[in-house]
Amino acid sequence: MYPNALMTQVARSNPFSAPGFTLQKVEEPSQSLTADHGPRTRTLAAAAVAEGDSCEFGSSHYFIMCGIGGILSCGTTHTAVVPLDLVKCRLQVDPDKYKSIFKGFSITIKEDGMRGLAKGWAPTFIGYSMQGLCKFGFYEVFKITYSDMIGEENTYLWRTSLYLAASASAEFFADIALAPMEACKVRIQTQPGYANTLRQCAPKMFAEEGVWAFYKGVVPLWMRQIPYTMMKFACFERTVELLYKHVVPKPRAECSKGEQLVVTFVAGYIAGVFCAIVSHPADSVVSVLNKESGSTAIGVLKKLGPKGVWKGLVARIIMIGTLTALQWFIYDSVKVYFCLPRPPPPEMPESLKKKLGITE
Repeated sequence: MYPNALMTQVARSNPFSAPGFTLQKVEEPSQSLTADHGPRTRTLAAAAVAEGDSCEFGSSHYFIMCGIGGILSCGTTHTAVVPLDLVKCRLQVDPDKYKSIFKGFSITIKEDGMRGLAKGWAPTFIGYSMQGLCKFGFYEVFKITYSDMIGEENTYLWRTSLYLAASASAEFFADIALAPMEACKVRIQTQPGYANTLRQCAPKMFAEEGVWAFYKGVVPLWMRQIPYTMMKFACFERTVELLYKHVVPKPRAECSKGEQLVVTFVAGYIAGVFCAIVSHPADSVVSVLNKESGSTAIGVLKKLGPKGVWKGLVARIIMIGTLTALQWFIYDSVKVYFCLPRPPPPEMPESLKKKLGITE
């Protein structure tokens, strides 16, 4: 059983607690914080199919559709920014030649023509579609699973930690799905003359280095993508909550679907800027590692140095900010189109309010 004083301290120190409440001293409840009252129910939203929804929240159908939403959001957006990604990668691996974003575009078009900017589109589309399937689909799975494990009240008190844990777990598997295509993409984009298409690149890499060629970058990918995804989901969820609480002039329930999607886009862009900064050093390592056969992550890190790992940051902020905003917008649009459950921002459970003596 948690002492009342401890619970009061937790609620006050929680950076995501709702403002406008006062804490009052009340008698310690006889039941424990995580005690069950009646039949077990979902802690993030009602388990039953709500009116207007096409499926039950947390059902297999719900998870499958979320995975499809992830495919559409990640596959299409990453493919759309292939030209910027190509220049960013070349800026990271050859900064002496490609001194800036504009210089990178100019040299690439001069040497390869406009078609050269599309190099690597096929592995990008396939790889990031698979990553999106795992990233968004497994995030929903892990978020509900972890929430059920800790109970409704702890889910609210520690929801930021829940977002971080669920997104990290999902990204672990997503990167395993992404790694082979990411290796092909970087090799095509950063080694002129090595291969122009996925059909040329994959067999050649396998013949030269075996299966390891496709997975040697998975650890740096985890280093890059897991912090990125943790920031992407936790920052997005938190920003949505703050926007509805302090910026949007009316409750979410009164907003139209279009207005809700605008909030989603804004929150996604804000999250994307932080994502780019957090994950950029590891992204630089991945780019060089996949370009140079026989290299190691530690060796590349020593070669780049403290300044070298930040090369191409501006291009990546522009790319990732736009990319993340569009991903969340497309993902949420898929939920709207298929009438999937879209729970509102979390609110403190009534049982927890009673235990803490909170009054509005």
